[in-house]
Amino acid sequence: MRNSKILIYDGSFNGFLSAVYKAFDERIQVADIQKNSIAQRGLFSDTETVFTQMDQAKRVWNGVQKKSNAAIKNIYFAFLSEATGIELLLYRYIRKLYFPKDMLQLNFTDDAAIRINQLAKSVGKEKKYMEAGLKFDATEDNIQLAFINPDNDVLPLISKHYRFQYSNKPWLIFDRKRNYGLYYNLKTVELISLDTDAIPANMKVHELNIKSLLVRTLHRQPMQKQRTGYIQERAAV
Repeated sequence: MRNSKILIYDGSFNGFLSAVYKAFDERIQVADIQKNSIAQRGLFSDTETVFTQMDQAKRVWNGVQKKSNAAIKNIYFAFLSEATGIELLLYRYIRKLYFPKDMLQLNFTDDAAIRINQLAKSVGKEKKYMEAGLKFDATEDNIQLAFINPDNDVLPLISKHYRFQYSNKPWLIFDRKRNYGLYYNLKTVELISLDTDAIPANMKVHELNIKSLLVRTLHRQPMQKQRTGYIQERAAV
């Protein structure tokens, strides 16, 4: 009997989908799927690192979407909840969509689907709250800045809303909790990080020069309108 494996991925949604693809393709007995930043080796499980492959991620995404358009939205939203153990829960949920008879033998009940739906609703609720209106303040270099500390990783979900609502001025929405933000430069939205160590604790927003604090672009492709249902997302920090 083969030992089960813990699959380690880079923390991105595409990385998670790549892990799901690998598990299906190689018929791996999955003990867990963990982010590389918090991975822990299981006592009776081997670990294997999964590298993000966009073509594999798209195949899983498109395959699930064909089976259930509602399910794919719930999967993505629930993933952004960052709930403990969400990867294994979602993996088993996706497996049930593909192999319903196998999952009945493992006693995978509807309780898991209910949990995923609850998490997705929570993320959706916070998304709407963030879109209801953030408080922006102008920086020294005339960029509208809003700091947020959301419970869920909602930045990828609110990009489209603010891109259209505030298309005539540059802005930055920065997630302090996760240390990355959405930066709109009047042309595209980029996912960036800031050198927050260079910001004095008592410095006011109007004194900040945002462009001097940008340390890297986290995703070189602009965040565009979703095409064929596939979500462009940030790379792992």
